[in-house]
This record gives sequence, C-alpha cells and structure tokens, in this order.
Amino acid sequence: MRKKIIAPSILAADFANLQRDIEMVNDSQAEWFHIDVMDGVFVPNISFGMPVIKAIAKHASKPLDIHLMIVDPDRYIQTFADLGGAILTVHYEACTHLHRTLQAIKDTGMKAGVALNPHTPVSVLEAIISDIDLVCLMSVNPGFGGQKFIPHTYEKVKQLKSLIASNQAHAQIEIDGGVTNLNTAELSAAGADVLVAGSFVFNSKDPKETIVNLLELTEKA
Repeated sequence: MRKKIIAPSILAADFANLQRDIEMVNDSQAEWFHIDVMDGVFVPNISFGMPVIKAIAKHASKPLDIHLMIVDPDRYIQTFADLGGAILTVHYEACTHLHRTLQAIKDTGMKAGVALNPHTPVSVLEAIISDIDLVCLMSVNPGFGGQKFIPHTYEKVKQLKSLIASNQAHAQIEIDGGVTNLNTAELSAAGADVLVAGSFVFNSKDPKETIVNLLELTEKA
C-alpha cells in the first residue's frame, strides 16, 4: 500500500509569518507544500502570484505541489517550472486541449496533475488517465479556504480508484478541501493518497502534532 501524504495548504498559513510556517512544514511529517494559485476569474478569489511562490521556494525543503485555479494555464507552465514546482495541476474545466497541456507540463520535468470540480464526474478522465500523475478531487467548491467538505467525494474517490486500476494507470489521488480528522480515515480507506489540509493544520494549537495525527488516521484506514 502506498504511504499516504499530507500536503499542508499554504493558502491557510499566516502571511505575516510565512517563513515561520514554511519552516514548520519543513520540520513536520508532511511531505509536500500545496500551493493554490487563483486568478479571480476561474474562481471568485485571488491568492498569490509569482513573487510569493518564489519566496516560498527559497525556504521550502519539500516538493511544491502547485494547483492552478486559473484560466489559460498553458501560458504559465514554464514559469512555474522555473519557480521550482514539482507537481503542476491544472483544472479539467479550464483546459481546451488537456492532453497537450499535460505533455507541456511533463516536458518541463514536472509531474502533471488534473483537478476536477465537485460537479465534474471522474469519467471525463477515462481517455487520458494513463497520462496523468495526480488527480486532485475538489471536495469543496474552489476559491475559498475553510469550506465544508462535500460527502459525495467518498464515492468519487472510489470511482476514480476503479478507473485508475481498470486502465492499469498509476495516478495518485489527492483530496483538496475540508480535510479534517473527521474524514481522513474514510478518505484513505476509499483510496486517497494525498490529503491537502489547510486551516485544520494552520489554525490548530500544534500544527506539527496535527499533521502526525492525520497521518496516524490514514494508517488506521
């Protein structure tokens, strides 16, 4: 069984103490930094741009898992590679030529991810699942942190796991939105590999201990 990964979402960090929070993740049992990039067009919010990601990359000692919630992501693929991205995830809903976009991401040396909004069925990936390194299932409507988890996500994880297996593909399954100690075990049992936790980690009294607790819950699944 694959080891589960916790990827704290930097969107929920304290931006007045960003270096402190990055070093906390460096020192924790989390394996990735999850970075949400929002443009105010694809989603109704704006997060942070290239200078902040460059600052994060300067201090981060773990892979940057960059999630683009933007229109026309192809324009910025090389930019995010140059900034040090390890995984670049684009939204299915934002890509007219998804196969070409995935190949462009891989050509830079990054892993290629595809995100699906809550209303998008996993079946849309059937023809392309073997070309994807990571599928990010949005378990909230994208654009804001701290939202409630959508329960239908459990069923989508199982469907996606089946799609990956039936095509002998190797994509990791990532869950983004509303991840807490109340759903981590069930998500892991359904087949999730990577859990993005934002406010639940950064708003806790001891974020490093919270990450340990989430990992322990995945092992009980």
